[in-house]
Amino acid sequence: MKAIKFRLIVMNFLIFAVWGAYLCSLGIYLSKIGLGANIGKFFAIQGIVSLFMPALMGIVADRWIPAQKLLGICHFIAAIFMALAGYMGMKYGADVTFGQLFPFYALSVAFFMPTIALGNSVSYNALNQAGLDTVKAFPPIRVFGTIGFILSMWIVNFTGFKDGYQQLFVSAAWGLILAVYSFTLPNCPVNKNVESKSFVDTFGLRAFSLFKDAKMCVFFIFSFLLGMCLQVTNGFATPYLDDFGKIPEYANAFAVKHNVFLSSISQISETLCILLIPFFLKKYGIKKVMLIAFVAWALRFFFLGAGSPTGFGLVLLILSMIVYGVAFDFFNISGSLFVDQNTDVSIRSSAQGVFMMMTNGLGATIGSLCAQAVVNRLVYEPSAADPSFNLMGGWSSAWFVFAAFALVVGILFAFLFKYKHEPKKQ
Repeated sequence: MKAIKFRLIVMNFLIFAVWGAYLCSLGIYLSKIGLGANIGKFFAIQGIVSLFMPALMGIVADRWIPAQKLLGICHFIAAIFMALAGYMGMKYGADVTFGQLFPFYALSVAFFMPTIALGNSVSYNALNQAGLDTVKAFPPIRVFGTIGFILSMWIVNFTGFKDGYQQLFVSAAWGLILAVYSFTLPNCPVNKNVESKSFVDTFGLRAFSLFKDAKMCVFFIFSFLLGMCLQVTNGFATPYLDDFGKIPEYANAFAVKHNVFLSSISQISETLCILLIPFFLKKYGIKKVMLIAFVAWALRFFFLGAGSPTGFGLVLLILSMIVYGVAFDFFNISGSLFVDQNTDVSIRSSAQGVFMMMTNGLGATIGSLCAQAVVNRLVYEPSAADPSFNLMGGWSSAWFVFAAFALVVGILFAFLFKYKHEPKKQ
């Protein structure tokens, strides 16, 4: 049992190490090469491919290719395309164009995003084969995924790769290691002789009937709105911190020189906050837990806008990183558990797919593009037109806009989401 847990720990560690190599530092690199106005597109593509690729790969894993092998194939393809994106950056340097970089990056992300769900499938299958309770055994294993993400961030930060194409090569290297490792994992069954199903059942579309239930409909709508916050700080927090370096008094501050390391506090907080979810859900229920998430997102953005790399401003930046754990976990994980508890077993997996589509798909995509429009309007366009423009003032205004959005949506959620918590049923 210990052996299989360790093997799954390694798998989860590697999956998220692939992601951590660039997710929080890509914005810095794009800003350095003059593509800052396109950061939103690079993050929106993650949401776009999440609308269909996880479902498509899930069908392939169920019917034709065992999940652990498909996991390896996807990571191999993703690593090759990410390496090609890195090669474009290396070959053309600061002159690399959006058209040279983005297509390879987009294809890599398209094959990476399904691997999170595939990794879960491999884990659940292996734990079930070992006779272990997945509810108890999986969370401690999944925590090592976040640890892999953090370690990868630190490697990119302290090697100086955070503002260069090298971070893409680091991601590709992790992916290739995982591609090989995946083929050594326990075999997952496939069912090639499945009975004929309708198009609706095949693609899990029956779960959309949940929108007929007023409570679930409101929940999914607000999941979409909260999902708009997911990639905002991943895309823009480190470019924002990096821009403090343009101000002499902050240029050598630790928070500026090692802004990716500072951002990793968010993931550390996320790891710790996972442990709080069972207590909060049982005591307060999903509505209050989700409200806490809305407030945490508002505070996350507000602290970023009010912070600075030194003194009390640094305290605010650190607080922003700490509340991220509450903002992310209390929404993503608690929301997933709510969907699991409030849907019929026959559509439970598909319902999770709808939740992911509304949050990491539609929400993250539209949120990234809207955030880019706000940053362009308040930061990049004014600074390009006027060299004397208060750059950091523009950034602060953008963060306050995001904070106001999260707060307003949270207030609406409090009034519109009708839910009565019954502790005895939890």
